[in-house]
Amino acid sequence: MSRKSTFAVTSVAVHPVDPSSILTPEELAKRLKVSPRWIYEKSRSRNQHPLPVLRLGRYLRFSWDDISVWLRRQGDVA
Repeated sequence: MSRKSTFAVTSVAVHPVDPSSILTPEELAKRLKVSPRWIYEKSRSRNQHPLPVLRLGRYLRFSWDDISVWLRRQGDVA
């Protein structure tokens, strides 16, 4: 008898990130009219609904498209 290997394939939706829509915490804070400290706090994973963040080593970056979706969902959560 031969053994067959089975592999589960998980599809992950990967959308290309437009480099012009990538923001630093300070740029995002300015756009949302909040303090940079608020951005750092909301991007922590311990929050119930953390900001979607791109972690590049010690640097945090944010995709405006992902932030826009997050903002729309916040109205549904409250």
